[in-house]
Amino acid sequence: MHPTSLASLIVLVLIATRWAAQFWLERLNQSHVLKHAGAVPEAFSGRLDAATYSRSVEYTLAKSRLNQVEEAYGALILLGVLFSGCLPWVFQFFVHTFGTSVWAMAGFVFAAGVALSLTSLPFDWYAQFHLEARFGFNTTTPKLWWSDRAKGLLLALVLGVPLLALILKLVEWAGTAWWVWAWASVLGFQLLMIVLAPSVILPLFNKFSPLSAGSLRDRLHALAERARFRVAGIQVMDGSKRSRHSNAFFTAFGRFRKIVLFDTLIQELTEPELESVLAHEIGHWKRRHVPKMLAFSAVALLLGFYALAWLAEQAWFYAVFGFQPGSLAPALLLFALLSGLLTFWFSPLANVISRRHEYQADAYAAAAMGGPEFLVGALRRLTEKNLSNLTPHPLYSRFFYSHPTLLEREAALSRQAVDNAPRA
Repeated sequence: MHPTSLASLIVLVLIATRWAAQFWLERLNQSHVLKHAGAVPEAFSGRLDAATYSRSVEYTLAKSRLNQVEEAYGALILLGVLFSGCLPWVFQFFVHTFGTSVWAMAGFVFAAGVALSLTSLPFDWYAQFHLEARFGFNTTTPKLWWSDRAKGLLLALVLGVPLLALILKLVEWAGTAWWVWAWASVLGFQLLMIVLAPSVILPLFNKFSPLSAGSLRDRLHALAERARFRVAGIQVMDGSKRSRHSNAFFTAFGRFRKIVLFDTLIQELTEPELESVLAHEIGHWKRRHVPKMLAFSAVALLLGFYALAWLAEQAWFYAVFGFQPGSLAPALLLFALLSGLLTFWFSPLANVISRRHEYQADAYAAAAMGGPEFLVGALRRLTEKNLSNLTPHPLYSRFFYSHPTLLEREAALSRQAVDNAPRA
């Protein structure tokens, strides 16, 4: 078989197998959830009323069905984009209209990416204004929804196009070693964004206010002092203007470190429970999870650029999708479109690492709070408020859950409590 035909067949198989796996996993999870839908699972008996549990089942199934439709749609779009010849046509249009400068080629990659992102807008709209609204989570308006996307597009233009142009220019500057310099440039850009995002980017979308003086702020500051967690401030984010879902996180490094609480989180949890949530976040810092994940991401990024550099030298790679060899821009776009076909199969590995970090942060929080009771209470309350799936299929969970389930986290905390109990 000709290399071009073989490569085309491999791509078709990869697209089909990923879609089939996603569809099967969704069906598997749906069956598992329905199997336990008759009554509140025994593990949650007395903690959760039947009406709330029934609603969580409905919410889980509704999201799953939407995922199935969106995944099938996405596979068809990807097939059409890759094999219809539209990408080479757009590339030639850019070449004839704007030339072959790095800015023109960066514009091609950016424009193609934007056009492809538009295909998901109907699903994003439906999820926000129909599915989320149906279950009482949506609080955003169409005006704000469109404003968010316009701001995101502008940020991608201002930040993404120069970065793309730099990567393409490095081919001229660094020769065959361009991919190493490109990796270093993208990694540096990511680190810069981690520093700038809290003070420059996030405020474009949300309002951040200092936590008001009072017992909660005193409690959280006291926890930070006990943990020797230097913090520049504790802020409240107006997450309620978009959704009733809630969260907490800390941002940046060193003296710029800030703790951020969603306003919805403050409304839903008691002060000791909020303290336990903050202790969990501090646990991530104490166990150096952010640097570890950055290192993991850096290695993956390096491997990705190496693979891109190799593919960019293969004439058959361009020929499969109707391009002529010679420009990195088409290879960069094609690699971005195809990489998910392989990374999907590695998601359980990434989730294993993420889950391990969550267990470690939970353990730190329980120790900092003198026991797991408040953290367990917070997790139960958030699970109930967010209508989280209480009975995911284990295999589905491995692929799609970066955090352990509530039962898994409670079991781990119980084991820790037993291990730490004084011996007679």
